[in-house]
Amino acid sequence: MSATATSRDPAWPPAWGRRTQVMGVLNLTPDSFSDGGRWERPQDAVRQAGRMLAAGADLLDLGAQSTRPGAEEVGPEREWSRLRPVLQAIRASHPGALLSIDTFHPAVAEQALAAGAHWINDVRGGSPDRRDPAMAAVVAAAGCPYVLMHSRGDSAGMDGRAVYADVVEEVRRELLTASEAALAAGVAAGQIVWDPGLGFAKTTEQNLELLRGLARLCGGGFPVLVGPSRKRFIGAVLAEPRPRARIWGTAAVCAQAITMGAAVLRVHDVGPIVQTARMVDAITAGPRG
Repeated sequence: MSATATSRDPAWPPAWGRRTQVMGVLNLTPDSFSDGGRWERPQDAVRQAGRMLAAGADLLDLGAQSTRPGAEEVGPEREWSRLRPVLQAIRASHPGALLSIDTFHPAVAEQALAAGAHWINDVRGGSPDRRDPAMAAVVAAAGCPYVLMHSRGDSAGMDGRAVYADVVEEVRRELLTASEAALAAGVAAGQIVWDPGLGFAKTTEQNLELLRGLARLCGGGFPVLVGPSRKRFIGAVLAEPRPRARIWGTAAVCAQAITMGAAVLRVHDVGPIVQTARMVDAITAGPRG
């Protein structure tokens, strides 16, 4: 962990570096794969934010553009019109909450940071062909944490880009290239968080291979965020078509991610995953050998 990621910095959770952080997912879209339409109204989003914070979430990730495979891209204006009232309502109701914004539009990121957000979670940040160089300038100016997620292609075409000779090594190299570009644009090393992008341009077996080899990414010099929550590769392994019924598969993936060195878990089901993380943290903190 870098010297800038400390408990003295309000953009980082107070326990950063001492235990696994849990990021609660709050989708503000009608078409998200597992909870679309549930939290679009500001009053509903505020209540859900309160529930996740009470369950132990260290920060919340607000997204107003669905990034599931095949999702429609709505553009920055519509994305901001969905996000702004909810961000303002949560900021007013939970002034101490750390808020991340799940966006790949620099204009949305800039407005959200000005409105009180703390992190930018860019699903295209680690893409070799889709990242927007303007995002790095926004993040550099703000000095905020910046999640670079690995992906390839857009929502419509990502499944056809899941071709790797060595998925762990290629994801590592592509994230490193993205990080070097961000650093060259003025982003500080201590702002960068890596996300291997489970489910984005990866088959079920490639997702599993990434999880087996996650320690190689966690040794890359940047904190690693893992977002397995309710994803279809878990459904494929468990033969479970219902995303909201994949909670225990998600918990198993989270346990593996922690043992491999992940620093942050991005999940919908905050309470059970907080319990999972605290238990794994306690076990792995004990004497070894």
